[in-house]
Amino acid sequence: MRAEGAPRGEGLERFSSPGKGRGLRALQRFAPGELLFSCPAYTCVLTVSERGNHCEGCFARKEGLSKCGRCKQAFYCNVECQKADWAMHKLECSAMCVFGQNWNPSETVRLTARILAKQKTHPERTQSEKLLAVKEFESHLDKLDNEKRELIQNDIAALHHFYSKHIEYPDNAGLVVLFAQVNCNGFTIEDEELSHLGSAIFPDVALMNHSCCPNVIVTYKGTLAEVRAVQDIEPGDEIFTSYIDLLYPTEDRNDRLRDSYFFTCDCRECITKEKDKDKLEIRKLNEPPSAETVRDMIKYARNVIEEFRRAKHYKSPSELLEVCELSLDKMGSVFEDCNVYMLHMMYQAMGVCLYMQDWDGALRYGEKIIKPYSKHYPLYSLNVASMWLKLGRLYMGLENTTAGVKALKKAIAIMEVAHGKDHPYISEIKNEFKDH
Repeated sequence: MRAEGAPRGEGLERFSSPGKGRGLRALQRFAPGELLFSCPAYTCVLTVSERGNHCEGCFARKEGLSKCGRCKQAFYCNVECQKADWAMHKLECSAMCVFGQNWNPSETVRLTARILAKQKTHPERTQSEKLLAVKEFESHLDKLDNEKRELIQNDIAALHHFYSKHIEYPDNAGLVVLFAQVNCNGFTIEDEELSHLGSAIFPDVALMNHSCCPNVIVTYKGTLAEVRAVQDIEPGDEIFTSYIDLLYPTEDRNDRLRDSYFFTCDCRECITKEKDKDKLEIRKLNEPPSAETVRDMIKYARNVIEEFRRAKHYKSPSELLEVCELSLDKMGSVFEDCNVYMLHMMYQAMGVCLYMQDWDGALRYGEKIIKPYSKHYPLYSLNVASMWLKLGRLYMGLENTTAGVKALKKAIAIMEVAHGKDHPYISEIKNEFKDH
């Protein structure tokens, strides 16, 4: 039964999902590659490191952007984009001049400042909130531990410090709720290689519940989120996206879901755990390792992943590469190369090689990663597409055109379903091999 007066998109409705709270349900068939709906950003913020590469307003990637005459730090396609973004940019423009090098609010703080400004200028429901309003976002306030509450208080302090001039604040309790809502409902916008471009609020997209066997994928066209089917969807089916990286085994996925979203997944994959054995593949040795040895190595792998994440902030690229190589060496005594913990560290090593412009090193890691990725991830996966894309671009750069074109075409085959055939990324990639 339809909820009383619940607004809905064409062919979709908001409903009460048993055991999950609110959800989104299909009222018609959708085939893989079909667009279910799109949602403009309620508000968004370009990440600092992409300034000058992308327009601050529409996120378009292009050469020759014009910079803001005041702060000289925000870049735009043209005057139209600059004017459209001024209500948001003015929150930061003069502060960046005043604070200079000391202007460093986190992206979450920047996004939350924009939500507060938007709520003041647009108290009415927006085009991004046809199915779910920002005010309705789940905060999970009762589930926050002391550490999470402390992090929110730090964010609140930073908000007051950097944004005191243009914003009317709710009281501290109201800000705690808002930051908790942003932490659970914010999205990161990524490019075709899954590089981080910024953060945004897409209320209608946030209505979808999670599954580790998702039937849709969310992609971005500038600051517009698009939701496409990656499985056949029948009328009455609930629409599920994935909130997390699906590479990891069941226990790791659920640790991540509990920590960030405060629930445990009960999808088919989490109940059967049928992919876990392949994901945790052990070396075929004459003397198989004991259960305890395997358990210890899994514990080591999880620790090294966390240690590497922290080390990125203070170690040099060559030191980071050494951490990767040493951990791969140690794990490789027990794990096969296709084990997801090995793949995780290979992926990190590949990233460091790309950063250091060691193209051959990056390619060596990428070639080891791609086949197991294709096995562990769902059929249409942005992780697999972006890996084919990186490989294709590396081959092209190293003048192995045959392998390059083949890899780029594999990326396009996935992206035509996930991003839609008319996405600008696809025409850009086709241009990269049109002469070959």
